[in-house]
This record gives sequence, structure tokens and C-alpha cells, in this order.
Amino acid sequence: MRTPAALPTALVATLVASALVVTVSAASAQRPERSLVDPSRPSGTTTTVEELLGPLYEPVAIATEGFLSTPEGLGETSWDVPGQIVVDARDDLDAPSLLSLAADFGLAFTPTDLEPTTKMQIASVPAGDMQSVLDRLSRDPRVEFAEPLAKVRASFVPNDPLAGEQWHMQRIGAQRAWDFSAGRGVTVAVVDTGIACEDHGPYTKGSDLAATECAPGWNFVTGTEHANDDQGHGTHVAGTIAQSTNNGIGASGVAFGARLMPVKVLNENGWGTTADVADGIRWAADNGAHVINLSLGGPRNAKVIQKAIDHARSMGAVVVAAAGNTGGSVQYPGASDGVIGVSATDPNDKLASFSSRGEGVDLAAPGVKVVQQTVCNKGRNKCEQFPGWNGTSMASPHVAGAAALVMGLGVTDPAAVEDALRKSARVVDSSDGGKKLYGAGVLDAAEAAVSVTKQHAFTRLVALVLMTAFVARAARKKNKDAKSPLRLDFLLPALAAGPGLFFFAPWLLPRADFWVDVAARPIADLDLLVGVSLHRFLPLANALVPFLFTAVFFGVKRLRPAIAGLAVGTGAYLLSLVALGDAAGPFGRVALVAWCVLNAALCAWIARTNLAETR
Repeated sequence: MRTPAALPTALVATLVASALVVTVSAASAQRPERSLVDPSRPSGTTTTVEELLGPLYEPVAIATEGFLSTPEGLGETSWDVPGQIVVDARDDLDAPSLLSLAADFGLAFTPTDLEPTTKMQIASVPAGDMQSVLDRLSRDPRVEFAEPLAKVRASFVPNDPLAGEQWHMQRIGAQRAWDFSAGRGVTVAVVDTGIACEDHGPYTKGSDLAATECAPGWNFVTGTEHANDDQGHGTHVAGTIAQSTNNGIGASGVAFGARLMPVKVLNENGWGTTADVADGIRWAADNGAHVINLSLGGPRNAKVIQKAIDHARSMGAVVVAAAGNTGGSVQYPGASDGVIGVSATDPNDKLASFSSRGEGVDLAAPGVKVVQQTVCNKGRNKCEQFPGWNGTSMASPHVAGAAALVMGLGVTDPAAVEDALRKSARVVDSSDGGKKLYGAGVLDAAEAAVSVTKQHAFTRLVALVLMTAFVARAARKKNKDAKSPLRLDFLLPALAAGPGLFFFAPWLLPRADFWVDVAARPIADLDLLVGVSLHRFLPLANALVPFLFTAVFFGVKRLRPAIAGLAVGTGAYLLSLVALGDAAGPFGRVALVAWCVLNAALCAWIARTNLAETR
């Protein structure tokens, strides 16, 4: 063991100082082959922080900023789980082929939780043979890649509990953003230590999460459906995203109308493995998460995590991750491709001293003294508190919450969500050096929500005017006595189906109110209140609805203008999706555009028929 003098002075450790001890019991241990603790120790013995995390860092001082840092002198290999590797076999290999692969290399494979889908295996390798085995596996045609199994950790350090106001919500313009969106219909997965989302055994749902909906989650530490938080980090992160708001108690959350999905991949000490994080990301995406927050990280650029991120993006999920608290280069997955990497700022929009920086920072967000509810006493006995914590872990969920606000407005393409957040960010330093600190700038959730709302309203109004003019001309060409569209029974349903009958409502009343939100939406966006996943199929944005009205009520002359208006509004909405380019369909962009254009044309024909027929 190196002496403190031999280590960089920047090395810090505030895991409640070096005297803290962690009790390791059989009830809380992970599976032996995947455990971060020494399985040879008898249950019930105590392990000091130095012993438990010794391979990763040595706590030699308390940092003046009070945050946990990674020593610059330690590379990514020091985060690897000794003697363990991850093997990603080809997806078409069956069980006998996997056994044959293991036998050829003299390995015993342990499947990961999602192995039937991913073919990911964990194997133990003698330390001296690690590199040679990895090299041989990487050359084997049955293997997509092999790499060391690495550790990740939660990217935060708590300060003393604070009772002050949430300056960070004011800084990102949350109150103004709530006039335009609350994130309804969006599911945000928190891949972390779990969330106080349910009453189960000794665990209880957080009092300030009582009005927040929680989707079913999964615990990759214990292999159960109960992703309860026994550490506190995940609940604090989740609170920033969707703390119950306007309920007379506690704190507020950025997207309080969103639902939370707890995915536990970190143990009670805040540590986990790259394999579990990858499984957590993939599981969240496969089970309906639209935004995935990763307030965790490590120095290894693990292929297993990158592959999971790529899968999540292909499923239409926005992935947001903390940049890290090293004060040095951005950690992974914050620096991974397809991820919005988030650095941390203070109340003056200055980069926090602990925040990682450099290539990989896409946005900055508040990460100093962030006040949210979390659990204490390992989540037991209804122990709760509202501490102010520091870290990029606290910055990342601000961006995840803002992404939910934007998605709740109908921007369902992950790249378009990121683009909206980047374009609306508050530029602090436009120099090349500044971009490495803040990326596009400091998050401005209000500007993002307002800009998207304006853009959608303007585009849909223009599309409505153009389509109305086209249909009116076509109707008169068919019948010179065709009805004029300049009448209320046409215009009202046209507005309701196009931009929304009360699209201007957010400028008068807060859309945080459910019924204001309903009134401000076009008919085709009402399914967003059920969920983004449903909306991507556009069940209310197609020619079928006006066609059915035509089939049933065409014989009622006085209803024809209203049906025509509904058809024109629906067509205008469909054309706006093409023009805006910010929606994602289940079958890709080309299929979405073709669907929209075809149905818009059918809507135009239906509208013309209803206006032209006067008998």
C-alpha cells in the first residue's frame, strides 16, 4: 500500500471519513461471483472503507469542497474487478455453442441477468492470464468483444442536510417551464441505487414522492422486482427529476408529471459493475423508459455499456449521464457516444471545482447544494431527509427532467430532444475552452419548453392555413357552390385537430394544471398523456378518424363542415410532423414520413369531399 505522501494531494475521500465502517451481511451480499466484497469473509464481519475500496483509491484527506474524487494517478485498470471479464458472445450462439466456447478457453461462464437476450457472460480468469485470454477471445469469431469487468460508482458526495430554497430549480427556469410542460406521459428510468418508490418490507415510499407515479422496476443487485433504495443516492436523483410538486410539503421536481422507473444496479455502498449497469440500461429501454438517467460512472470505456446505450437509443430513449467528479477528464458513460454528458455548476453558473470537464461535456446544470428528499438509515423505518448534495450526479437529473419536459410536448426523437436542450442552453463561455467546461451552455429548461411550444404552434398554424387554402380551392374546383371553410363549424375542429383549440393557453394559464394541459394540446397529442410509447404509433393522427366520421355522418349536411375541419386539422398536424422532424416512429424516419404524407393526402380528399358536396 502506498503512503499518503506518495499520492496526489487532489485525492479526496468523504465517505464519511476513513473511520467509517460498513457492515457486510449475508442478507445484503450480491451473488458471490459478482460481489464487490470479499466472499471469503464470514457474514456479519465489518469491513472498513479502506479495505472495501482499497483497490480503487486510498482515502487520505477530506477535500475542502467536500466531494469524492478519483486520483489522477490511477488509471481505468484500477477500477477493474480482479480476475473477472465480460464476454459478449454472438447473438446467434445457442447454449451448446456457449458451453463449447467456454470449454475451449477453460472458462466457466456465469450469465448476466439479461443473457438470454444479450449473450453476455462473466468469467473468472487468473490474473496473470487476463490479457492473453482477452486477446484470444477477441480474435474468436464466436465473440463480439471481451473486456475486463469494471466497477462504477455513484457520482456524488452529500453535504449536511439543508433547509434552504432550491436555487437550482430557479436557475434552470423550472417555474416558467411548468407553464408549458410537466412531462406527463414520459417515463424516466433512474439507473442507480434504487428509488423509495414503494412500500415493501422495511422500505416505504417517500412522502414527497406520494403523488409521483412509479413504473415497475428491477433490482439487478438482488435479482428481484423490488428496486428499493438502501443508499439514498437514487432517491435524491429521482427527486430532482420528478419530486411530487405543489403538494404543500418538501421540494419540487423538474418534470413532476413524469413517471419514475427504478432500476437498481448499485449496492448500498453506491458501487456496481459495468455488466449490471449495461443490463439496467437495456432493461429500462425494453420496458418503456423514454429517458434514462445515469448518475454514476468510472474511467473505463466499457463496450458492454456502449452497446447497451446504442440499444437504448435505437428504442427511442434519451440517455443522460453525469460527467464525473474527478475534476479531470469526463468519465464513462458520461463520455460515451449517444449520451448527453452533464457537468456541474454553482449558483453563479461557474463550473464546480469537482466537476469533470473536457471532451464529452454536452451541457452543464446545477450540481452544488441540490436540495431534494432522500432516505436515511438505509431506507428503513421511514427515515427521510432533505439534504443539499454536491456532484454531477445532481446535475444530470436536471437535464433528464428537462428532456422529459420536452418529450412531453411531442418531441419524441432522442436527437431532436438533445438538439432542443442544446439550442436553448444559456451560453456562459463560447470559447473552445468554455465548451469543454459547459458544452453548449447551462441548462435552461424554460427556454427549451417555450421554444418547442412556439415552434410547434407556428408550424401547425402555417400548415393549417396552407391546407385550408388548398382544400377550399379543390372543393370549389369540384363544385363552385362548395361550402366556405371560413365558418366556425369548420375552424373550431380544424384548430382542435391542428395546433390545439387553446394552443395559446400556456401564455395565460400554467400548463402544470392537468386540464389546461389537455386544452392546450391538439387532438393527436392527447395520447401523450397516456404515454410517449403509444403516441409514437400516432393512433389519433391518421385519416381513419375523419373517414369514420364521414362514413357515419355524411348524410347529415350540417355536420360536413365540421368533419372537413377535423380532416384538415389532422392533415395539418401530420404535415407539421414532417416539417418539424422531431418525432420518432416505431418503424423509422422514412416510414413515419411516408405515413404522414399518405394520411395527410387522404385527409385533404376527405375534407374536399365534405365541403364540395352540397346535396
